Amino acid sequence: MKKLALIAIFGMLAFGASSLVLQAQEEPTSPIDTSVVSTPPETVAEVITEAAAPVEEDKSMHQVLKEKFIEGGAGFMGIIALCLILGMAVSIERIIYLSLATTNSSKLLNRIEKALEEGGVEAAKDVCRSTRGPLASIFYQGLERHHDGLDMVEKSIISYGSVQMGLLEKGLTWVGLFIAIAPMLGFMGTVIGMIQAFDSIQKAGEISPTLVAAGIKVALLTTVFGLMVAVVLQLLYNYCVSKIDSITNDMEDSSISFMDMMIRFNLAKK
Repeated sequence: MKKLALIAIFGMLAFGASSLVLQAQEEPTSPIDTSVVSTPPETVAEVITEAAAPVEEDKSMHQVLKEKFIEGGAGFMGIIALCLILGMAVSIERIIYLSLATTNSSKLLNRIEKALEEGGVEAAKDVCRSTRGPLASIFYQGLERHHDGLDMVEKSIISYGSVQMGLLEKGLTWVGLFIAIAPMLGFMGTVIGMIQAFDSIQKAGEISPTLVAAGIKVALLTTVFGLMVAVVLQLLYNYCVSKIDSITNDMEDSSISFMDMMIRFNLAKK
């Protein structure tokens, strides 16, 4: 009897467990979201598209300029870039040259005067030879003509000063040329882009923004980059000109002081 009772109990437990399993399979695992069901298909598609769309990262200024430069076309953009490279190269070379040409004029004059008092003209020439810059070269040429009189010293200083002026301004005409060419190339690209836009309109036989957008975009990009190159080179050009003016004024003032020094030296010898 006990065995029959145990078998009956196990049978009832097994039947109950199987019924629970079948009920769990028939019921949904999660409740249905009525908001999603009631949402129109168009709205659901928009939500999915927005969720799947990649987030656009903020681009740096360098990346933006690079992309716009490529979009402008290789023809005019390449020439404008060449103007920028050559203009920058000449400007940097001039800036380095002018920096090396800058001399402490008062210190140089004191050294020359001391050398004249202690060792004469030859000692002063040694000081000029060991000093870098156009001012020392001008003074050296004046000391070379000392035996021919003060008039020849003055003429030598004036003549060689003009030569040094030419050396200071060397290459700046090319920078000025690139400043003028860069925006002109940009404007030429603008005209060509507009011509391409009107050609597209003529072929299509109708006016559409998509037809003229490419040509106008190229036109504006070439103009912008041409003006940017001109602005950069103009700043470097003006810096070089101002530096040359400063050196020239210092050369003129120091030459007057040098002539006074030579007059005192000749008077002391007599």
